[in-house]
Order: sequence, then structure tokens, then C-alpha cells
Amino acid sequence: MKIIDAHIHFAAHAHFDQLAREAGHSNDLDALKVDFDRLGIVGAIVMGNRDLTLESHSYPGFMRYCIGLDSSNFGETAADAASVALRQVELHLQRASCVGLKLYPGYNSTYVYDPMYAPFLELAARYDKPVAIHTGELASSWGNVKYSHPLTVDEVATAHPRTRFVLCHLGNPWLLDAAVVISKNPNVSADLSGFLIGRQNMQEYFDENKNYLDYLKMSLQYMQAWDRLMFATDWPLTNLGDYIEFVAGLIPAKYHDLVFYENAKRIYGLEF
Repeated sequence: MKIIDAHIHFAAHAHFDQLAREAGHSNDLDALKVDFDRLGIVGAIVMGNRDLTLESHSYPGFMRYCIGLDSSNFGETAADAASVALRQVELHLQRASCVGLKLYPGYNSTYVYDPMYAPFLELAARYDKPVAIHTGELASSWGNVKYSHPLTVDEVATAHPRTRFVLCHLGNPWLLDAAVVISKNPNVSADLSGFLIGRQNMQEYFDENKNYLDYLKMSLQYMQAWDRLMFATDWPLTNLGDYIEFVAGLIPAKYHDLVFYENAKRIYGLEF
């Protein structure tokens, strides 16, 4: 089975180095490529929150990227954001290697339907590239989780029907809310990244988290959108082998090819 990892991070950073060690690997390209080849992962999408210069987003051939738009890219006003960042984002979207835009509303403490985002959403629609949105729990104490609730995406998905959206992390822990948004809006998909951190004994994990996993499975079954779910890990935060086992246990076997490979290939326009 071929696999595409639809959500990784790729940066030299001491924090990522430590998380990688806890997950049983190294935060470096050579180690990643060895694991990819061993596990049948043919490509990945980097969620890039470096600066907006083109030079900062050069990746190996088995990677594509979403250009990240976080608080460091904005000026003090929405007008600043539009004038400073919009043209630079367009230059990225014109690249074949850039397959989408990534937004961080929870960390920016700005709802995704804020008018400052609208020009970027229209730009993504023009280039037919998805807008990936961090939804759900935040990875730090700064920012505000109310802005990252998946229900906020319903409003923006309705207002921008030509724009395609991806709920990163499936809005975890608001899983059923995310499922409702996806069920209602055909222009919304999700990735399954960020559910495991570090290395796991998978049998113990399945046993100890049965109630939570039942809730996650119920949410997936409720939305019945197997063609809009993508395998994704949040590497280097997790162990790739563990994560494949985790997702394979969630998804009915008849949908594995879709979730592990075909959906990401179609949604992000990949050639892996």
C-alpha cells in the first residue's frame, strides 16, 4: 500500500529534536527518508510556518508544502496584512511545490472568518489549492482555543464555496463538531494528524483509550466522508510506524487506499 503523509513539519529546532527522540527517531532528513522507504510512504506535505520568502521554502523532491500564514506574517492591521503578505503568498501558490495555504487562527487569536483572511481565501480558490487550518487543541499555552474550534470553519466554508478547506487534526477533541462541518460542507476535508505524541505501545494504547477511540470512530462513521479524510502524522512528534497502525485501526479496511493515499493525492493535487 502506498502512503502519503499529508501533514509533517520539517525544521531544525531543539524542541522538535527532543520530540523526535521521544518518538524513537531523529529529526533529520536522512532518518525520515529511511523510515519513509521502509514503510511505503512515497511523499509528504510540510506545513511550513517559516517566513514568507521563497528561499525559506526549499524541500526535497518527495515533499510538497503549504505556505504558513501565522501572526509573524501580519502587520498591525488587516490592511498591512493584505499589502505585505498577499503578493508573497501568491508567489508561493504559483509554485508547483506549494500545494496550499496553512492558517493558525488559534495561535493568532483571530477567527478564520475574520475579514483579514478573506483575500487569502479568494487567492487560494483562484489557484485551486486548499486552505489547511489548525483546528482543535493548541500545542502551547499561548493563543486561545475558541478561535480554533472547528465550528468556526462552517461559517467561512459557507461564505467561500469556491475555496477548499482542510481541518487539520480533525478538530480534536471536538471530533463530532468537526464531523458535522465536514458532513455539511462538500468543500471541507480533514487530516488525521496529531492524535499520537511520542512512542506508544499500541496494544496498551488501544486498551487504555477505548472510550476515546470509540468516540473518534463514531465521529468518522457519522460523517461518512471517507473520500475526504487523509492520513497524516505531525512528524516528528510521533512514530510513523505507530501512526500507521493507529489509523489502520480506525478506518475500515475497504477505505484504506483512499485515506492513506488517494485522497491526499487528489485534494492536494499531488503526483507521488
